[in-house]
Amino acid sequence: MENYYQPEIECASREQIRAWQDEHLVKTVHHVYKNVPYYRNLMDQKGVTPEDIKSVDDLHKLPFLTKDDLREAYPYGLVAMPLSDCVRIQSTSGTTGRRVVAFYTQHDIDLWDECCARAIMAAGGTKDDVVHVSYGYGLFTGGPGLNGGSHKVGSLTLPMSSGNTDRQIQFMTDLGSTILCCTPSYAAYLAETICERGLQDQIKLKAGIFGAEAWSEEMRQDIQNKLGIKAYDIYGLTEISGPGVSFECSEQTGMHINEDHFIAEIIDPNTGEVLPDGEKGELVFTSITKEAFPLLRYRTRDICVLTREKCSCGRTHVKMSKPMGRSDDMLIVKGVNVFPSQIETVLLGKGYPANYQITVSRENNSDKLDVEVEMTPEMFSDSMGDIETREAELVAALKAMLGIYAKVHLVAPKTIARSEGKAVRIIDNRKLY
Repeated sequence: MENYYQPEIECASREQIRAWQDEHLVKTVHHVYKNVPYYRNLMDQKGVTPEDIKSVDDLHKLPFLTKDDLREAYPYGLVAMPLSDCVRIQSTSGTTGRRVVAFYTQHDIDLWDECCARAIMAAGGTKDDVVHVSYGYGLFTGGPGLNGGSHKVGSLTLPMSSGNTDRQIQFMTDLGSTILCCTPSYAAYLAETICERGLQDQIKLKAGIFGAEAWSEEMRQDIQNKLGIKAYDIYGLTEISGPGVSFECSEQTGMHINEDHFIAEIIDPNTGEVLPDGEKGELVFTSITKEAFPLLRYRTRDICVLTREKCSCGRTHVKMSKPMGRSDDMLIVKGVNVFPSQIETVLLGKGYPANYQITVSRENNSDKLDVEVEMTPEMFSDSMGDIETREAELVAALKAMLGIYAKVHLVAPKTIARSEGKAVRIIDNRKLY
């Protein structure tokens, strides 16, 4: 038996969804053109006026927006409402200095909570469930999003946040958590710890909602088998609102995009040309119901495929595949966005040459970040003790920049292989895609 939070929306006819999209897109374009000078300039440069956008068919006429625009317009340049109407920000780990900050009115938060409520009910959640939220709270969107969704469903919500595994397991057993929300790698770590302690029979979990990082089908099976649950994927990004932009249903074959709030396109990342459904390309989102921070044609850099095949769950909204890679050099490590440029900034600031290599691996379902850095000839002549001190200093500086631990190995000058004169910066051994 399928659960829906808003069946009249989730199972609406394609014609109805399209009518909503047309109406809200036109309104949103007028709203941003009038209230956001940054957008007005972009549209004027492209020779597009709000009157040119009459329906979703005209979406392709609008300019794209990228993370660079968000950095340039930071902090308030893309806010479409007076700050007196905004009630919250959330933020993501951005590159050097300027973070991505998203703004919300109360209306925006209510809609975001509803999107997350749909995801929880699609995973079988009801008001009788105990929803255990182990995503990070604070600036990160994971905790607040699922927390709000759980409230809307009426479930008992445990705002655990991440870390402190002993406490997580104690609450899970004592309070009978039934739905676990966290990153897949943390779910795998919890599963392993529960099995090691022989507590499987004391765990009442039936489902998990896991997102914020890439995970393979094998990892899903492993978590499902160890915890005896059904594991559902959820997708989102701070720029568009947070988790709940799309979510998996009982079919587990892709994530339904909440099309009454977000219009999805797939483009060729090199030419920007819109591709037909079923073709692999970069995912682009347009927010059509947000007040404070509505982004038009935002390039996510995630590579995926859209499908409109009929779904056995009864939902009619388009489905996106799991992301199959990125069209930029961003890595997602332990749910945190990491750009090589951030690491380079730290190294250059500390007097190292820009010759480094980042290796990401996954051991026991947990991500590990290793950074090899070439020393200058002067540093190389230092004693071992000095070199260890330098490594410790870089570990601390990288933790301050990235928010996660990276192991640093200082190596002799010219030891990192160059290919065609250009160093290979990233080795990702996780086999995620």
